[in-house]
Amino acid sequence: MNNASVKSSQNFFRWFKYKWTSEPLFSIGIALVIMIILQTLVLGFEYDSFGSWFQSWTNNWINILRNNASIGIIALGMTFVIMTGGIDLAVGSTLVVTGAFAMVLLDTGSKGILGILGIAGIPAFIITVALVLLFGYLLGLLIGATVTRGKVPPFIATLGAMMIFRSVTQHFMQGYNTKVPGEFLQIASFKIGNYMMMPIIYWAIIAFILYYVSKRTTFGRQIIAVGSNERAAKFSGVNVDKIKIRVYALMGFLVSIAAIIQVSRIGSMDFSNAGRGMEMDAIAAAVVGGTSMMGGRGFILGTVYGMLIIAVMNNLLNLFGVPPFLREAFKGLIVIGAVLLQKKERVI
Repeated sequence: MNNASVKSSQNFFRWFKYKWTSEPLFSIGIALVIMIILQTLVLGFEYDSFGSWFQSWTNNWINILRNNASIGIIALGMTFVIMTGGIDLAVGSTLVVTGAFAMVLLDTGSKGILGILGIAGIPAFIITVALVLLFGYLLGLLIGATVTRGKVPPFIATLGAMMIFRSVTQHFMQGYNTKVPGEFLQIASFKIGNYMMMPIIYWAIIAFILYYVSKRTTFGRQIIAVGSNERAAKFSGVNVDKIKIRVYALMGFLVSIAAIIQVSRIGSMDFSNAGRGMEMDAIAAAVVGGTSMMGGRGFILGTVYGMLIIAVMNNLLNLFGVPPFLREAFKGLIVIGAVLLQKKERVI
């Protein structure tokens, strides 16, 4: 190998090392590419034609994206929460209570609120979506006020909300069998071609909007300022409490969107188990995506990458036949590894 080739190789490795250590999205993107390649290899190539292989590969990816769209939406909101230096452990329970509210509104039986009022069809669906989104927003607002006005640490405030929301929902919904109108299921089940892609589209649209918010708005810059140095943000004229309340309210709003998607996908909800573990998945996606648990740094695009990495990992573990109880261990290792690798030299 001549000197020019050696120098070129050295320059490449120097460049790669710099990008890896200084740009979180670069290292996360590389990890995602590796996961995609592994999944493609595991799926194999033993098909009659390239068309058959591509069809199987496409179906697998659409299933992965659709099954993780709700958690992906919640993870986007969790990114903003963690960027302020907070945490939200109540997202799974918020999903349950907002989902239950949607089902009570829509129930076509004798106890359905809108049915009792004589409202059905499209008007009932529009009212339900609007009220559920408002309800989720208000629950997030309540959590935000508890953290800021009540001076309760986010971990404690959201842990308490997690237990309250789920237990109250279970109490009032026990023995209550709701029936959701079939037309409402089209919100998540409407087919584009032969694929049910609506949850994926909702996720993509929300990710684009929040990416713009984080990069191009005063609100996005204030979130970073609050998480980086709360005291300095106050001296700069930022209303820290207002920013935190708005972030938790946004979190509740996004969870209610996920609840609507869940109800319209399945037509029902297991109030005991629905949403359990979602908070950990959302936090994991944000952390793997480069969001600092110390606050002040986060990437919406990174969270999307992080969610995809975890989703592909779960799919691979399923294909390899790894027992369900051990899958959480792999997820935990990834999160710990992501935190250990969060020694970046600069923020994007």
